[in-house]
Amino acid sequence: MVQIKTPEQIAKMREAGLVVAAIHAATREAAVPGSTTRDLDEVARKVIAEHGAKSNFLGYGGFPATICTSKNEVVVHGIPSDEVVLADGDIISIDAGAIVDGWHGDAAYTAFVGSGHAPELVELSRVTEESMWAGVAAMKTGNRLVDVSKAIESYIRRQPRPSTGEHSLGKFGIIEDYGGHGIGTEMHMDPHLLNYVSRKRGKGPKLVPGLCLAIEPMVSLGTPRTEVLADDWTVVTTDGTWSSHWEHSVAVTEEGPLVLTAPDCGRAKLAELGVVAAPDPLG
Repeated sequence: MVQIKTPEQIAKMREAGLVVAAIHAATREAAVPGSTTRDLDEVARKVIAEHGAKSNFLGYGGFPATICTSKNEVVVHGIPSDEVVLADGDIISIDAGAIVDGWHGDAAYTAFVGSGHAPELVELSRVTEESMWAGVAAMKTGNRLVDVSKAIESYIRRQPRPSTGEHSLGKFGIIEDYGGHGIGTEMHMDPHLLNYVSRKRGKGPKLVPGLCLAIEPMVSLGTPRTEVLADDWTVVTTDGTWSSHWEHSVAVTEEGPLVLTAPDCGRAKLAELGVVAAPDPLG
């Protein structure tokens, strides 16, 4: 069953989304050479507490931290640790969430640590982020779930092959085993959103006002395949190529897509794509 929200409930999700945006801003500033992923988790904990929100990651299925910190070849679900120290040239995907009055927000971004990043890494993050926005732009009343998947995949497939460098096999791999999802009174809800088109899955439900999705492409510089490490959480590429992860929580509204976890509701980026974003329900 796909959960459909009222405008008032979407406004609550917007409150949670702004907490997530604040976590992103604070952790991005803290993701510097020499810091640990545990340091980033502490930053996120403080932001959540300052906003009077709750963490939806901590304790989820036994997850032991407030955010996921996925460095280099780690795709998703990296566990913050004192042993994982950020170094100049690393990339790290930070996935964060928050709960306000029972409503969830969830979003992720990829950060560059320090400077001197290889061109293929810069392109990897750009392609992943832009494919996410292509998916957001497809969140229109009357479309179907598959249209979001198609928009994400089509954008990635249209990009030139990345230059073969230290971190690359010279191709983009759309991660197969993980994707986006519905979000609302729970962090993960129906429907599951693939980042590619699968005939087996069909067209999926129609997109109607009140439907909310977390759109989150994950892309590597090589294989689309992953494996889970012995901690039962950390997901890495099977070939060791580095990966990027971008995510926003988005609501379908009568007035267009509403990016719940973006400070400006996605207005600026969607305008570049010729799409009008819905106004902020919080004014």
